[in-house]
Amino acid sequence: MNRILKPILNAFRIPDLRKKIIFTFLIFVVFRLAAHIPVPGVDLDALKMLFSRNQFLGLLDIFSGGTLANFSIIAIGLSPYINASIVLQLLTMVFPKLEELSKEGELGRERINQYTRFLTVPLAIFQSAGMVAILKKQQIISQLKILDLILIIITMTAGCLLLMWLGELITINGIGNGISLLIFGGIVGRMPVSLIQTISVAEATNFFNLLVFIIMSVVVVAAICFVNEATRQINISYAKRISGRRIYGGSSTHLPLRVNQAGVIPIIFAVSLVLIPSMVSSYLQTVDNQKVVGIASLINRFFDPNSIFYNLIYFTLVIVFTFFYTSVTFNPQKIAEEIKKYGGFIPGIRPGQPTADFLNYILTRITLAGAVFLGLIAILPSVARSLTGITTMMIGGTGILIVVSVVLETSKSLESQLLMRNYDGFLKEG
Repeated sequence: MNRILKPILNAFRIPDLRKKIIFTFLIFVVFRLAAHIPVPGVDLDALKMLFSRNQFLGLLDIFSGGTLANFSIIAIGLSPYINASIVLQLLTMVFPKLEELSKEGELGRERINQYTRFLTVPLAIFQSAGMVAILKKQQIISQLKILDLILIIITMTAGCLLLMWLGELITINGIGNGISLLIFGGIVGRMPVSLIQTISVAEATNFFNLLVFIIMSVVVVAAICFVNEATRQINISYAKRISGRRIYGGSSTHLPLRVNQAGVIPIIFAVSLVLIPSMVSSYLQTVDNQKVVGIASLINRFFDPNSIFYNLIYFTLVIVFTFFYTSVTFNPQKIAEEIKKYGGFIPGIRPGQPTADFLNYILTRITLAGAVFLGLIAILPSVARSLTGITTMMIGGTGILIVVSVVLETSKSLESQLLMRNYDGFLKEG
């Protein structure tokens, strides 16, 4: 806790960092205010009853920060933007032009981000239309006219774009990754309600269940902190160089490879993707064709959060996205070239391609351990819920995973910016 609070307290002493923290806090205020602005024409009491009976909708509500049960203007959250990011990253591996664009530095990344924003719009419209169809089937918004329904879809789409814009503002002018922080803010905003429900359910069933829940929560938080901080240190030595009468180099350092190199992104990607079949099946159940309704019911049964199939798919997606995101963000070939360029080498490994192969071998092994850990943490609450009977445990466990990871990543971002400013001050004094 001291390691998390200390960078924040130190950052407030630096004017520009203080401005960034205050700016991030103000964006959170706007986000939470928007979460309580409901879309007109919806019976909120009937909607809350529907969410209390449907686990899939309850899970969506948790990751939207409670905005879905309130049916606010940002009800669909950031899932269309996240899904668009997944699609663009997958297309980058398929189309050579997109791959070349991703390697063009800041300009290329900005172009890909622009494509992601464009793709977010149709995905947001589709998700909003699906949600409206579900609520219309449940007769929650059945009294509205066609133009009113179109207006609701446009409002929800605009709310998603508003969240996307707020997240980018945090990334540019605030602290940390804006999209991750907004998801963090939504979960934290909903977590007290989930915690109270968990305690009340546990007290109504058995005190032992409550004790198991508390112990599991503490162990999960400690394990996440441990794995996120775990690194494999690769020793790098630099050969001595003689220039005139002086000798340069001859030093050694290390390259830290994190066990959880991808952070919280694989969980966010996996959750967004694993919820799509349930959302599609819920939409298909509203049509009049009985065969389509039967197929939708089958899909809904397979992707029920309690089913083994759902948890297996969830676990697999977390592992796949961990490897995928790590391969995108960490390039062993480029690192090996940089080491060779500055006269460095790994003891016992030849510079160049052998160094790249060695780094890739080490990275694959530690990424596998980190991926399996993330997958187990993601499905562990579901397993524990079947043992204890606490229905909110699965949601809370995944939420804790995201919250702890985002807090640690933001704390590290603050530490790095503090360190950079300390170096700047040292150079000015010199």
